[in-house]
Amino acid sequence: MTACKSPRVECMWTIIRRLNGYLPYSNCDSLRYIVRMDSMTCFPSPYYRVLPLLYSVVVKELVVPTLLFIPLGRRALGELGHRCIPNGHCWPKGSMHIGNMITRTGVHVISKKCKYCKIPQDQRTSDPNQSDKQDVMCMCFSPSEETLLISTNKNQLYIFTMSSTEIIKGEPAHFEYLNFPLHSAAITGLDICIRKPLVATCSLDRSVRIWNYETNTLDLYKEYQEEAYAVSLHPTGLYVLAGFSDKLRLMNLLIDDIRTFKDFTVRGCRECTFSNGGHLFAAVNGNVIHIYSTTSFENVNNLKGHNGKVRSVIWSADDNKLISCGTDGAVYEWSLLTGKRESECVLKSCSYSGVAISPDAKIIFAVGSDQTLKEISDSSILCEVPTFDVTYTAIVVSHSGRMVFTGTSMGTIRSMKYPLPVHKEFNEYQAHAGPVTKMSITCDDQFLLTVSEDGCLLIWKVYDKEGRGLKREKEVGYADEVLITKTDMEEKTQVMLELKTRVEELKMENEYQLRLKDMNYNEKMKELTEKFIQEMESLKTKNQVLKAEKEKQELQYQEQLSELMEKQSREVQDLESGNNQKLLLEYEKYQELQVKSQRMQEEYEKQLHDMEETKNQALEELTEYYEAKLHEKTTLLEEAQDDARQQLQEFEETKKQIEEDEDREIQEIKIKYERRLREERESNLRLKGETGIMRKKFNSLQKEIEERSNDIETMRMEQQKLQSVIKSLEKDIVGLKREIQERDETIQDKEKRIYDLKKKNQELEKFKFVLDYKIKELKKQIEPRENDIKAMKEQIQEMEGELERFHQQNMQLELNITELRQKLKATDREMHKEQQKERDMEALVKRFKTDLHNCVGFIQEPKKLKEGIRELYGKYVQQADMVEIVGVDTDLQQEYTRQREHLERNLATLKKKVVKESEIHRADNVRIMQENVSLIKEINELRRELKVTRTHVHDLQSALGLNRKNKKQGIPDTVPSRELLPSPSVLRLNVEEETERIIEMQRLEIKRLRDQIQGQEQAIALRPLSGGRLPTLEIESSHGTQPQ
Repeated sequence: MTACKSPRVECMWTIIRRLNGYLPYSNCDSLRYIVRMDSMTCFPSPYYRVLPLLYSVVVKELVVPTLLFIPLGRRALGELGHRCIPNGHCWPKGSMHIGNMITRTGVHVISKKCKYCKIPQDQRTSDPNQSDKQDVMCMCFSPSEETLLISTNKNQLYIFTMSSTEIIKGEPAHFEYLNFPLHSAAITGLDICIRKPLVATCSLDRSVRIWNYETNTLDLYKEYQEEAYAVSLHPTGLYVLAGFSDKLRLMNLLIDDIRTFKDFTVRGCRECTFSNGGHLFAAVNGNVIHIYSTTSFENVNNLKGHNGKVRSVIWSADDNKLISCGTDGAVYEWSLLTGKRESECVLKSCSYSGVAISPDAKIIFAVGSDQTLKEISDSSILCEVPTFDVTYTAIVVSHSGRMVFTGTSMGTIRSMKYPLPVHKEFNEYQAHAGPVTKMSITCDDQFLLTVSEDGCLLIWKVYDKEGRGLKREKEVGYADEVLITKTDMEEKTQVMLELKTRVEELKMENEYQLRLKDMNYNEKMKELTEKFIQEMESLKTKNQVLKAEKEKQELQYQEQLSELMEKQSREVQDLESGNNQKLLLEYEKYQELQVKSQRMQEEYEKQLHDMEETKNQALEELTEYYEAKLHEKTTLLEEAQDDARQQLQEFEETKKQIEEDEDREIQEIKIKYERRLREERESNLRLKGETGIMRKKFNSLQKEIEERSNDIETMRMEQQKLQSVIKSLEKDIVGLKREIQERDETIQDKEKRIYDLKKKNQELEKFKFVLDYKIKELKKQIEPRENDIKAMKEQIQEMEGELERFHQQNMQLELNITELRQKLKATDREMHKEQQKERDMEALVKRFKTDLHNCVGFIQEPKKLKEGIRELYGKYVQQADMVEIVGVDTDLQQEYTRQREHLERNLATLKKKVVKESEIHRADNVRIMQENVSLIKEINELRRELKVTRTHVHDLQSALGLNRKNKKQGIPDTVPSRELLPSPSVLRLNVEEETERIIEMQRLEIKRLRDQIQGQEQAIALRPLSGGRLPTLEIESSHGTQPQ
């Protein structure tokens, strides 16, 4: 890659710094994405993808020792300094006691006993059970063998500490997210806002995520039922627009949720974007661009003209123009005032994928499938820059207009300066493992954001050619405002009130316990003081005894010392005599050694002389060698000077080019200021006209001044009258001063009391400090319990839902059972009837057989035989007729069964209708119950207000009574003049009248609410009862009259 002067970007890779301890650089054979630390080259593999994590690790020129690429593949990551076995088992180096076994949903940790570590469920997803269905793809230990890192087939990274308490205790352990959940599919949308450091992304994994590119954290995350194709953030950062397969949704960004506010019937919206002012937004539906108002949600305009799908839409800086490009090879510039095309550039051989516009809205940049970057102005292509065998998929222009960034189908990012270079003058950075789908740059040109089909979001820091960060023109802070619903606020205030009451209760309990402890400690102190006094007396007696023993021992030691001194003197004399003899022997040895040293010195002087001669010869040889080397270095220095001259010439040429660019900029600035000068002249003429108008106004004001002077004279007269009133008031002041002196004396007495109370207050403040500390500790204990309570509440709600479902199923089963019992009873009756008929027929056949047998006995007597046959005929022919009647009855029975089946079908349909109506009635019941709850809450609030107003009225009445007593006793009022100021008693009466009116209004309102409640209760009595209960009404107990 050739050197160039275009701006340089640094990748703010989203990788945890702690990973440096997990994956060492040695033995990197299993990494398919290798970063060479000694040179600026990288070798990507098409079979593996880089898995990013949002965290700031700066990469300068793609050479930083802290950068790590984690590949995704079907095999385990390998050892990287550890032992690796290809069948999925991994043991740390130098140990076989602890091992990990990869399964489909987790990792088994083998440590004497097998323990199972599961991947945790993500509760923020619509289906938390999906996290259990992930495949573990790669795993690795840290060098210290304390932590385990795994990656899954859904682009997620999890961490697990081997020394966790769950493993030690033998409890089931879980993995944790290394930072937060990431996108598991291709990212299709990207956008930023102006007032906040937020980034919105949407993906084919059916999620919309809000990131913070300053703190590198995931702020909000929500999953939906449909795939999200496009996303756009409002400039304020409070709303987000997302295009789904079925509709376009405008959503509020709350403090902890993304909540849908408005749906638009725009199906399959692949592109949507807010205007720079935020008052409009554009949404693409196929080849039509819909323009909507953000405030009224009306369809302001529909821009039709593209023959193919629209791929990219961008607004101009002033929001008056809209630029679009599509697969039909057309780039259109639309005017929003007229709704028509202002300019167009059509090239059918190219399918455009991205479009950008310069800050002055004069030049359009477009990229597409023809592998060129086009610069378009006034419906014509000014310049085409080749991409050198790579297809550009996205483009963005900086807000300063000096930088252009493009994304390619190979996942690389290119930065180039503007005007666009014709030759290969750009910086290229390997970033993604798939085609770049979207790019965006922040308003201050500090950060570049890119997303790709590999599911990565990359944050790049933009630097100038000298490696310095770009300076902001105005340091404007980001907004801290957050949306929150009224219900959430009310819940939090309610929780605050409950906590305050709890704190007050704890204060009282702590005060009581402190008093008890003080009493116990005082008793213990008395006992301890008595014990210490007794011990002190016993120690004094022991001390006297020890002193006496000490004196005795001193006398004994003095005697022993005198004996030892005598022995020492004798031994010293003996030693002196022995040492003198030894000294004489040592002196003789010294003389012999001195002679030997003189001989050695002479020998060493000879050796030194020889060494000097050899040294001089070596010096001469070295000087000759280094002189030859110096000659070579001088020749090299001359060559380096020639290179420096050539570089100076190149520098002067670049300097000339820069000066030419600056001259062009100066001319542009000159033209701008000339325009401003014309505008100023026009404004000057306008101001001259305004000065004439102001003169007329001045004359009118002078007349008003004269009128005001007349008013002043009248006011002076009134002032004289008021001065006479002031004199009379001064007399009243003298009398009041006397009263003040008397009251000062009473104040002094009260100040003494206040002083005593302050002392007590200081003591109480000490208790308060201790209690505050304990309250903080209690709060820390309360927080985990509150979380448990919330979880339990959610479980209770789920159980209640299941209970309702079971009740409904039981009701349905009971109905089925009753139906089957009725059918069974009917079949039993029919069976009994048939059995009776069968018995009758058998009896009849038996009788016929016996009668026939009797007739056969008269076979030789024809007369008797004839009579017998007649009798048989008369007797049993009627029975045959009955059999025919029975045949007719079977036809009737069939008709009856047919009618019965018809009626059963009708009954089933009616039962279904009854079930539906009962559900509707139940919903109405619930709604009425909720209304009743809200009404009862309002009644309770009104009753509380009534109590407050009654106490207020009582206080006012007591105050009025005091004032009347004062008047009877003849105490002068504090107000000096009754003519000028109204008395306080009058004011209090007015307040009392107002309170009485308020009370009457509240009573009428309570009557109306009670009538409504009675009507609702009557309506509920007619409908089936539900399982819910109404909150109890607060029964007020006040000294006043209760509302009827």
